[in-house]
Amino acid sequence: MKKIALFITFCLFFNILNSQSTSIYQNGLTAQQNLNAIGNLAPYSSGGVGFDTRYEGIKGSTRLFEKLLPSFLKIKGQDYYLQLETDIDLVQNSVLFIHPKTGKLVSIPSDMVSEVVITKDGKEMIFRTTNDKHFEKELKDQKFYQVLKEGKFPFIKMPVKTFTEAEYKGAYSADRRYDEWETKFRYYIFYTDSAFHQVQLNKKSLVRFFPEKKEIINNTIESKTFENNEDMVLSVLEKF
Repeated sequence: MKKIALFITFCLFFNILNSQSTSIYQNGLTAQQNLNAIGNLAPYSSGGVGFDTRYEGIKGSTRLFEKLLPSFLKIKGQDYYLQLETDIDLVQNSVLFIHPKTGKLVSIPSDMVSEVVITKDGKEMIFRTTNDKHFEKELKDQKFYQVLKEGKFPFIKMPVKTFTEAEYKGAYSADRRYDEWETKFRYYIFYTDSAFHQVQLNKKSLVRFFPEKKEIINNTIESKTFENNEDMVLSVLEKF
């Protein structure tokens, strides 16, 4: 009886070991069957993970000019300008330039910058920061702006970046297969309440700001043709 009991125990133990040592891959598909199964998977089948090759990456960048341009940079606390090639990162709010010793691209935060004068297509553009400037609607972050006109009614142009995500998944998507950084501009005029107010570049907006100068605005706009709306507003403000 003892021998029979030992034999039964041995058989049971052997079956357990055998079931544990058998690989799940040995009981699965053959190599050819496996290849056939993979080939039958749709690219986005729930039965497997496919690579979505429709995405086309990111267009644009967070930079204003997308390249370094000849510039004069003035740091706060200094009374002289550094001659460099720079660009402005509108999301990080910093000035970018190549370090003259290391050759690496580095940046200076806007709160260290007093002014940067950038030359593009033979035209000098003066950029300053909104630090210590008052706006009718307070800005969340310090930003760079271009000085278009100084004097009694300063006129400024603020470049901002907007980010649009790709949208190509789903039945009603826009089939936009790339993310994109776009540059847009906001315009402000320094008004009589000692604050910058956002303005649209049209006659209606100017009259709303300066109702007492409606006749001057109308006469100036009707007297000539302008290359763009910026020039139109500048011409009007020069008459005030």
